[in-house]
Amino acid sequence: MIHDSLSNDLIGTQFPPIDISWNEQDTMLYALGVGAKPGRELDFLYEGRGPLVLPTYAVIPGMRSLGNLRLAVKLKIQRLLHGEQQVEILRPLPAKATVTLNSRISEVWDKGDNGIIGVTAEAEDADGLLFKTHATLFYFGGGGFGGDPGPSGKGRDVSTNKDPDIVICHQTQEEQGALYRLSGDRVALHIDPGFAQKAGYDKPFMHGLCTYGFVGRAILTGLCDGNPNRFKSMSGRFAARAEFEDQIITKIWITSPGEAIIQAENQAGTILLSQAHASFEPGAN
Repeated sequence: MIHDSLSNDLIGTQFPPIDISWNEQDTMLYALGVGAKPGRELDFLYEGRGPLVLPTYAVIPGMRSLGNLRLAVKLKIQRLLHGEQQVEILRPLPAKATVTLNSRISEVWDKGDNGIIGVTAEAEDADGLLFKTHATLFYFGGGGFGGDPGPSGKGRDVSTNKDPDIVICHQTQEEQGALYRLSGDRVALHIDPGFAQKAGYDKPFMHGLCTYGFVGRAILTGLCDGNPNRFKSMSGRFAARAEFEDQIITKIWITSPGEAIIQAENQAGTILLSQAHASFEPGAN
């Protein structure tokens, strides 16, 4: 049954499993798309060194789950906005794999005029569960159905009273969107000036998940010494869009062994990723 609008009845809807495969070319292309550099991150870019796989690559197969939404509810794509994203890595991602992705609608929140829908996905290979992803989508005009408003985001923002323990700055490039889209997210908004203008924007801008990948690289470097085996999870809320050639400045506050809160800004101080958190295996960096 396909629902005409958001409702509480959608919660728990299970989608058909999807079999997804990737190889080292896919993972290396993703690493380039989120700014990895041969001088510092060769292990992620060269098959002669593995390659290792950036943990945030999990969002690429994980996002396939969102395509299943059309099987459950009639949504107008132009009214959807990616709100938050989480990845949890159970085992280091292999450079070549075939996984089965099982996904479901895990929550539907009524925010008055607008609604929020959450999709949780789990990927498993022959050895068991590999990773989990969770995405929330803000649906303009989709509220008012009498549902639970859900948790408040108040109190989740970073306190600026304390200087961050780690700050890592990455420079994005003019071609960032052209590279990132080759990993599968080919929305024209991020490359076609005419399409962007018709959508109400001056020009194309960075994919939110591309920004997410830059922040993931900073977490991997700053907290895990570049070792993906130590990267456990990452979550964050998309607060503003990054423009091509922006700097992405990731600020990290370590709150306890293996836990940190994160905030990413551009060079003007505009917050790009807020209410973010990372968990990792502590070690001597």
